[in-house]
Amino acid sequence: MAPALPIKFQELLQLSSLGVNQTAITFNTCTLESDSFICIRDKKDEASSPEVLIVDLKNGNNVIRRPIKADSAIMHWSRQVIALKAQSRMLQIFDLEQKQKLKSTTMGEDVSFWKWVSETTLGLVTDSAIYHWDVFDPAQAAPVKVFDRGPSLQNNQIINYRTSADGKWMVVVGISQQQGRVVGAMQLYSKDRGISQAIEGHAAAFGTVRLDGAPEDTKLFTFAVRTAVGAKLHIVEVDHPETNPVFAKKAVDVFFPPEASNDFPVALQVSQKYGVIYLITKYGFIHLYDLETATCIFMNRISGETIFTACGDKESSGVIGINRKGQVLFVSADENTIVPYVLESHGTELALKLASRAGLPGADNLYQQRFEQLFSSGSYQEAAKVAANSPRGFLRTPQTIERFKRLPQQPGQMSHILQYFGMLLDKGSLNQHETIELAQPVLAQNRKQLLQKWLSENKLECSEQLGDMVRPHDMSMALAIYLKANVPHKVVAGFAETSQFDKILPYCSQVNYQPDFVQLLQHIVRVNPEKGAEFATSLANHEGGSLVDLERVVDIFQSQGMVQQATAFLLDALKDNKPEQGHLQTRLLEMNLINAPQVADAILGNDMFSYFDKARIASLCEQAGLLQKALDLYEDPAAVKRVVVNIAGAPNFNPDWLIEYFGRLSVEQSVECLDAMMKHNIRQNLQSVVQIATKYAELLNAQRLIDLFEKYKTAEGLYYFLGSIVNVSEDSEVVFKYIEAATKMGQIREVERICRDNSVYNPEKVKNFLKEAKLSEMLPLMVVCDRFNFVHDLVLYLYQHQQFKSIEVYVQQVNPSRTPGVIGGLLDVDCDENIIKGLLATVNPVSIPIDELVQEVETRNRLKLLLPFLEATLAAGNQQQAVYNALAKIYIDSNNNPERFLKENDQYDTLTVGKYCEKRDPNLAYIAYRKGQNDLELVNITNENSMYKAQARYLLERADRELWMFVLSENNLHRRSVVDQVISTAVPESTDPAKVSEAVSCFLNADLPAELIELLEKIVLEPSPFSDNQNLQNLLMFTAAKADKARVMDYIHQLDNFAADEIANVCIEVGLHEEAFEVYKKIDNKEAAVNVLVEHVVSIDRAQAYAEEVDIPQVWSKVAKAQLDGLRVSDSIDSYIKAEDPKNYEEVIEVAVAAGKNEELIKYLRMARKTLRETAIDTALAFCYARLDQLAELEDFLRATNVANVEDSGDKAYSEGLFEAAKIFYTSISNWAKLATTLVHLADYQAAVDCARKANNIKVWKEVHEACVGKKEFRLAQICGLNLIVDAEQLQALVKQYEREGYFDELINLLEQGLGLERAHMGMFTELGIALSKYHPERLMEHLKLFWSRMNLPKMIRACEEANLWPELVFCYYHYDEFDNAALAVMERPENSWEHQQFKEITVKVANLEIYYKAINFYLEQHPSLLTDLLQVLTPRIDVNRVVRMFQKSDNLPLIKPFLLNVQSQNKRTVNDAINDLLIEEEDYKTLRDSVENYDNYDPVDLAGRLEKHDLVFFRQIAANIYRKNKRWEKSINLSKQDKLWKDAIETAAISGKSDVVEELLRYFVDIGNRECYVGMLYACYDLIRPDIVLELSWRNGLNDFTMPYMINLLCQQTKELAALKADNEVRKAKEKEQEKVEDNTPILGGNRLMITAGPAGGSSSAPYMQTNGFAPQPTGFGF
Repeated sequence: MAPALPIKFQELLQLSSLGVNQTAITFNTCTLESDSFICIRDKKDEASSPEVLIVDLKNGNNVIRRPIKADSAIMHWSRQVIALKAQSRMLQIFDLEQKQKLKSTTMGEDVSFWKWVSETTLGLVTDSAIYHWDVFDPAQAAPVKVFDRGPSLQNNQIINYRTSADGKWMVVVGISQQQGRVVGAMQLYSKDRGISQAIEGHAAAFGTVRLDGAPEDTKLFTFAVRTAVGAKLHIVEVDHPETNPVFAKKAVDVFFPPEASNDFPVALQVSQKYGVIYLITKYGFIHLYDLETATCIFMNRISGETIFTACGDKESSGVIGINRKGQVLFVSADENTIVPYVLESHGTELALKLASRAGLPGADNLYQQRFEQLFSSGSYQEAAKVAANSPRGFLRTPQTIERFKRLPQQPGQMSHILQYFGMLLDKGSLNQHETIELAQPVLAQNRKQLLQKWLSENKLECSEQLGDMVRPHDMSMALAIYLKANVPHKVVAGFAETSQFDKILPYCSQVNYQPDFVQLLQHIVRVNPEKGAEFATSLANHEGGSLVDLERVVDIFQSQGMVQQATAFLLDALKDNKPEQGHLQTRLLEMNLINAPQVADAILGNDMFSYFDKARIASLCEQAGLLQKALDLYEDPAAVKRVVVNIAGAPNFNPDWLIEYFGRLSVEQSVECLDAMMKHNIRQNLQSVVQIATKYAELLNAQRLIDLFEKYKTAEGLYYFLGSIVNVSEDSEVVFKYIEAATKMGQIREVERICRDNSVYNPEKVKNFLKEAKLSEMLPLMVVCDRFNFVHDLVLYLYQHQQFKSIEVYVQQVNPSRTPGVIGGLLDVDCDENIIKGLLATVNPVSIPIDELVQEVETRNRLKLLLPFLEATLAAGNQQQAVYNALAKIYIDSNNNPERFLKENDQYDTLTVGKYCEKRDPNLAYIAYRKGQNDLELVNITNENSMYKAQARYLLERADRELWMFVLSENNLHRRSVVDQVISTAVPESTDPAKVSEAVSCFLNADLPAELIELLEKIVLEPSPFSDNQNLQNLLMFTAAKADKARVMDYIHQLDNFAADEIANVCIEVGLHEEAFEVYKKIDNKEAAVNVLVEHVVSIDRAQAYAEEVDIPQVWSKVAKAQLDGLRVSDSIDSYIKAEDPKNYEEVIEVAVAAGKNEELIKYLRMARKTLRETAIDTALAFCYARLDQLAELEDFLRATNVANVEDSGDKAYSEGLFEAAKIFYTSISNWAKLATTLVHLADYQAAVDCARKANNIKVWKEVHEACVGKKEFRLAQICGLNLIVDAEQLQALVKQYEREGYFDELINLLEQGLGLERAHMGMFTELGIALSKYHPERLMEHLKLFWSRMNLPKMIRACEEANLWPELVFCYYHYDEFDNAALAVMERPENSWEHQQFKEITVKVANLEIYYKAINFYLEQHPSLLTDLLQVLTPRIDVNRVVRMFQKSDNLPLIKPFLLNVQSQNKRTVNDAINDLLIEEEDYKTLRDSVENYDNYDPVDLAGRLEKHDLVFFRQIAANIYRKNKRWEKSINLSKQDKLWKDAIETAAISGKSDVVEELLRYFVDIGNRECYVGMLYACYDLIRPDIVLELSWRNGLNDFTMPYMINLLCQQTKELAALKADNEVRKAKEKEQEKVEDNTPILGGNRLMITAGPAGGSSSAPYMQTNGFAPQPTGFGF
């Protein structure tokens, strides 16, 4: 038997099954960087946008599609990171999972190849160099050059780039076509040496191998090459270490079959696990070579298609490749078969190396034999090496160790066991047993540093036993061992012993271990109190909840007197402030109030806790002098009042806190406390009371607080209290009280401030108070009067009290702006003018509102009084406008040359002065308004005084559009007068074009056409500077065109400088067509002129005459279009021909065709074809030939070069009935489909069929077929029909056509012919069946039997129903599995559809069981003799009870007796009753007895009652038996006695088991003298008869002789039973004595247990080491 293959081979995926286009499966578009992803750039077709497909091989071949346009795309080895290249230079890296761009760069040269060379780095190959780019390093923004590309790679296609694992060696691989073969070229580069070497080769890889005796791996470079003369695989060493043996170069031939002459290696992958090289060739061959020896292990072909890419598979240490067909292939070494395969094909040595290297099965026996052989021969070192290298370490057993330990040690040499361990350490790590065995001698020699070294190198397997061994020597090392071995209780003890308390909890959480933390904490507290507090805190703050009882922890700290530590712990443990921790909060505060009140004060001050005993803590705070904290906690009002009255005198008293505290009290409680504080010590507490009152004035009610201060008559308190709230208070009474208090305190400045700044107080009340107060300073009164406009009262008050100085102070210092009011007041009291003038002289004019002053004086007709003041003001340089206004008024009133002042002075307010002048002198008002451009006022004054000329000049001069529009408004009654003055005076006087243009524009906007024309004629037609102005001429003509059309023609002739095109358009818009025509003629625009005639004048004759006059093509084209629109088709065509204008061919064709002008159209189209090659022209020309029946010309035209749409022409000819022309059209383009239809209309049916065959189109076949049927050409119709009936959609219409025409036999013949066709379908068989059912029913059954499986049976069933074909209907129902309907149909028409065997088969398959009973009734009526046979097959599903009731009702039970007997086994009452009735009626007592005995489901009382009355004794006996079975003992015995059935009576008595029944029957037999039955009773009822009754009856009735046998037997039995009882009693007594003896000899305690085994079974073992530092290992509950 051949050995199994050494490889696993599998197709992982077919890319085409994922929808990948075959053209996308190439080297350039499909990349395979690793065993995780395949990346394909795909494009479905030219119209589709490109996309990138990513196949996730590790996730069920999930496909990710992204719309990405790139030249190249490669996926990261393991992450969803894609590298994209566009335009050969732009590189971008995207993280698809995070949806972000990682990096991007633009290279300076094209990147011809790139590849991931590590988890972080891309390798880029350009035409000149090789670059590396770390895409995850933020510091590396752009690729870094590594080395230059060598000349050997020039003109090569780069197919691979690889680096060694340490990144020190790189190789670039390229191929090129030379001399008819593919030549490989490689550039090998050493990073350390910085040099390159050119090598011929096609594929390369790097790997490592551990040689025998080598301390480190040997780095190898392998490459494969196929030259013109052969192929080789090379393996060479790179970077040789001095300590390693030299690796000899290997070069072996690579076999290629003769038929693969162009094959070459495309991929090399090195499996480090197996030490195997996978070599893959282009043609799909795979070679496996041993890496160390270069031995070819296996070769075979894995793909029939070329493989273009491959990569390694990490999981299996195999290789994955993709071929051109899209197969993703996987190959790896088969661990179960490769060693046996190598063993058989290449010998032992290679097999042993392979097995040892990868730990593979298959060579275990060889290793065992070699080990035993070497061990036996004394080659212990070699044996140790074999054991150390054994596959999977199967020889590394305790037995092997013991064998080496037993070997004697040679003097001066290392022991064999240590040599063995040394080899194991060189090979790798030791297992647990090996570690223990090695540690013992090492520790004995006190060489723990070796253990430390091996541990750091992970050479030893850690265990609890090893840790216990190391612990006495090095606790830290033991702890590390416990950690690696996961021995939690030892680790915790180690941490505690080494004072690493902070590591205990994290470790316990990590390994889910929970020691006795309380005991642990006690130990730590004793050793290190500070660490103990930290550890306790960490226990309490554990994430999953506290690991210790907090009270226990506090007890531990308090027992050691550690209040500080306990406080620190509780502060942290209680930080969550939970209700259930209230007692601990109280305990914490008590502890500190007693021992460290300042700490308690700080704790309370931080407001950390809420659930402690507040009353208890408040009392302790009061005792400790912490009055603030006591107040915080007290809730008793009396206690609060007791503390609060003294708190101000306490040391460290904080007034701010007290203020804040009062914010927590109720209003009533606050007022009471304030009252108590004032009452207790007003001097001490006043400041605090004021501050509290100030803070809570709004809450406590300011009036209530005022009453409180007034109660204790403290104006000072009231002043300071109100002073703090007066600025924010909205209560006028508060402000007034403050003014009173301030007045009492002599704070006049404060009174002044409040009067000035406050706006809440009642000014009247304050004014009166200040008057009555008679203050030494009048300033507060002045302020109040000034603010609230009591100036008149103030002046009167001061004037009455002769306070002239105060008046001066008021107007000079308080408010000079009030001077007008003061002057007015003084004038009202008739003060001397000199005093007033003197007062004015003392005031700074700048601060006096001159307007108001003038108003005050003017209203009192004393304006001249101000003249000296005003002149002095001007002289002082004051330039206020009001001064000039006042002077103007004075000059006007005094007529002191006012006109000059108004014209020359620019400082006065023209509006104010003008208004002042209106009634006095309108001309002065006009001067003022004109100066100030007060438009509306000027218009009004000129209108009122008919000053239109002045107004017109002002309007033209002002040139303001809004003003113009206001004046020209139709609502202006003076408009006409003003317009007249503008036209006659203002405009002729003006020389400013802009102002004239503005006037014209305003006339235009005001919609005054007549006035505007009048104005423009004045400007344009009369000599003026504006006569040649084009805009004005245009405007004149526009206006005339809209307002006075009769003038337009004259203007056209008179004016020359107008815009002709615009004027013409306007004329057209307003209907002045002749004027527009005249304008175009004037400017010689012939096309526009004829356009006016055509489109607007609508005179085609004038247009034609004009065209003949000018005779230019453009004009003829316009005329032709107009003629065409006017349906003057012939004239239009002639005009188009004259214009030689074919551009409007579409409309010409359409109109000419509609008008039937085909001959004229031909002329036009021939002209058009001279310059245009349009489909519409050629098509129309062809169709004109068709319409005119010029078929010869048509054929010539179609044969010549043309661009006509022939098919459309043919369609149109066909639709118009021009079938001969259509034939020519369709023939010219070989349109067989339409030609066939046309030939039908030409009655050429044979040709039509031939064309239809060429067209092979359903629609054509259908049309030809309809025509052939219509003409009764059935032979041709059949040819067409056979092509139609194979199309299921056409079949129905075809059948209806034949039936409609009455061609039934032809239809059937056609369908029968079609059944043999390859495309015959279900519809054909069905329609033939339907046709037969209608027209030849006698043939239907045969058709059904032959083809039922290919028919639509539901449709056939309906046809049979309509044709009343019952046998055929039943047949269809049966084969369609409609068994219910089949059965019903048979029963409905039994005369010609019933057949017994068939009906039985149908009935048993029905779904509706009601049909069973219908069938039974049917058989009862029609075929009663077969009823039993039918019931036999219906039995499994039939309701037997219902059947019995049916036949009982019809009195036909005897018919179904066999059926009833057959189903009686079901033991149903209805069946049993029916059978019993039948048997009674038939007097069949034997069968009845069997029925009654075997089937008990009946009414026994009823049946027995009927039977006991029967004439036959056998039935009465059966009745007695029934009574007996139902325990009616007396009834049964009486029946038996009645018929003298003594045996039955005795049996019944015995069966009853009742002594009274037996005794009664016994006495009955004695009474009737039946001695035989008496004796029979004694034996039959032996156990039920009392012996004394038997003796009594025997003695009384002389039956001793008959009784004696019974008595003898009774005495014999009693004697035997007594003997047995006696023997049993003796045995019992013996056993009891023996038990007593055993109990006497047994110890009372601990019987049968030795002292050594009598101890407790579950006791803890002693500690494996002594307690150190007073701390024992934590118990785990498992005896450790």
